[in-house]
Amino acid sequence: MRKLIALLLIVFVWSCEPTPKSVVKWPHGVNYEVFVRSYADSNGDGIGDFNGLTAKLDYLKDLGVGGIWLMPIMPSPTYHKYDVMDYKTVDGEYGTVEDFKKLVAEAHKRDIRILVDLILNHSGADHPWFQEAIKGKDNPYRNYYVWAKKDSIRNQLSKKTTSLDSDNITQWHAVNGDTLSEHYYGFFWGGMPDLNFDNPKVRQEFVDIGKFWLEEMQVDGFRLDAAKHIYPTDRAADNHAFWVWFREEMQKIKPDVYLVGEVWSSAPEVAPYLKGLPALFNFDMGYAITAAVRAGQDTIQLINKYKSINDFYLQTTNDYIDATFLKNHDQNRILSELGGDQNKARVAAAILFTLPGTPYVYYGEEIGMLGMKPDEFIREPFLWSNESRDPTITTWEEPRYSNLNTVKPLSAQQAEPNSLFNFYKKFIAYRNGSKALTYGSLLEAEIEVKEIVALIRKYENEESYLILHNISDVAVTLKPEGQLAAFTQVDFVSQGEVVKNEEGWVIPAYTSVILK
Repeated sequence: MRKLIALLLIVFVWSCEPTPKSVVKWPHGVNYEVFVRSYADSNGDGIGDFNGLTAKLDYLKDLGVGGIWLMPIMPSPTYHKYDVMDYKTVDGEYGTVEDFKKLVAEAHKRDIRILVDLILNHSGADHPWFQEAIKGKDNPYRNYYVWAKKDSIRNQLSKKTTSLDSDNITQWHAVNGDTLSEHYYGFFWGGMPDLNFDNPKVRQEFVDIGKFWLEEMQVDGFRLDAAKHIYPTDRAADNHAFWVWFREEMQKIKPDVYLVGEVWSSAPEVAPYLKGLPALFNFDMGYAITAAVRAGQDTIQLINKYKSINDFYLQTTNDYIDATFLKNHDQNRILSELGGDQNKARVAAAILFTLPGTPYVYYGEEIGMLGMKPDEFIREPFLWSNESRDPTITTWEEPRYSNLNTVKPLSAQQAEPNSLFNFYKKFIAYRNGSKALTYGSLLEAEIEVKEIVALIRKYENEESYLILHNISDVAVTLKPEGQLAAFTQVDFVSQGEVVKNEEGWVIPAYTSVILK
């Protein structure tokens, strides 16, 4: 195989080191996003449930997971449950309140924290609040939602544009087809009417809801859906202020509450939300990692990209948790985006695990699940074993992409030392044991070859590592010079073997090496 030879030239230092206050915050390890419906079935009804997930906590602990984000679990008429009918209980499809409490308690015994998806922006149209609101203008719940006369929103009714987080082109909706009466606002669709947070009663409802989940249900925090849509886009400052208020209210209930927000946008729009939310998902970096690995060349300059994103964040605060990820439940799965190439999937995960922040893994990424939109097919059942009748595997939908013919199930991968699963497990274990990777600052190492993503992670005066990711399909030889010549010892190799000769370190294709 041909090889590329390059020199490591210069190190540029910039700080992305959490403040001492941040170091004591959980999560300290990797977080794991779970769609309960597709994860593990305990009672044979074909639908994943709390007891099924509880039975898999030892698996997640073994994988190295420190926190679990549960997609919506509150009562809803839809499979995805983002249109909530009752905010103070769980959906019976997934089990009982006692089942959920057991899940939380068992997770805590294993030092795994639980986040629940909290949908504040909108309720479901079947929620009792909305069913009361549509009865008329004088109903006490009318002002829980946003209403407008047809004439005042005529221009908006003809709107034909979409956004990153919604393909809906109609935000104003008639009640039961009555186009002459007041319309209600629903950013995502008519079945999800937006709540009116100018109404103090609505705000108090969600303080009470937060209190219920944090105290009664003992969860550790919330993933906050559609955080930039609490108010319309022309009221961005009100959105920012809302989350400052909400965080303060939640901290009164649970001082160490963990909040992570979804603001699906680029860094300049995301950054101001850090005034209120201590963690935000880094969509920009997820896109950038995917593009670079797909191309096999770092033409994007990933580490410089990360720096530019965090420069925006630092304009707001230096005390934040960067929630990094490859893909989530609203996006095509990472392996499908990379053409089914598991070598590329490995190096993408390696980059994720060596960046600052708290990385999130979408369930099934660790076994190479596939999936392309529409949404149902990026949320397919997790494959636990190679037995087609394994009762743990959910059957609520017929998978289009991830089945026993296309994806090697977990049980088979656990027995193979070089499987994708064991790659994830090995890398997560290394990360969890490293203060530099968990908490450290990031330094950029500039090199001459685009096939390598290079960075340094450093934690105070205790640990310092040079990390080299070969994202190409050819071996690359690198010779560290200057300050980088001090990194002489291989501490970790993602796969295969890295050797040193007179020309430098020889890094195989799609391999990551960490030098100290």
